[in-house]
Amino acid sequence: MIELTPVIDLTSDEHFMGDALRQARLAFDADEVPVGAVIVRENRVIARAFNQVELLKDATAHAEILALTQAAHALGDWRLDGATLFVTKEPCPMCAGAIVLSRVKRVVFGVADPKSGGAGSVFDITGQGGLNHKVEVRAGVQEAAARQLLQEFFRAKRIT
Repeated sequence: MIELTPVIDLTSDEHFMGDALRQARLAFDADEVPVGAVIVRENRVIARAFNQVELLKDATAHAEILALTQAAHALGDWRLDGATLFVTKEPCPMCAGAIVLSRVKRVVFGVADPKSGGAGSVFDITGQGGLNHKVEVRAGVQEAAARQLLQEFFRAKRIT
């Protein structure tokens, strides 16, 4: 018997990052920095969000924070054990701290943030040994698409 592999793996990091990229596009269209986040547990999306700092007039309204809040409500628990957060740009220190405190198992991000990344580029908050939890990190998933969206956004901002 020949076993066929699926053309699209609906449980892959690349697939879920595609969902995060769609969230980032929503941010872009809302004139927000185009970062999108999706939280998955047991191969099921439990939260989706995009940056809404300008819309909500709230410096903490990053995609990751909004998604963590949604996921906690969906599960009825602030502990997101076993969950993976997919985000198009490396989390900042604030978001990385919230990810650790939420006990997220994994973070998968697209493009690194060499100025203020909190998941290994500048700060290693997600892997810090002194905190109550360590988070597995995978970087560079759909990096080119995430980078292109950010560059397009900031290029347009410089023109206007």
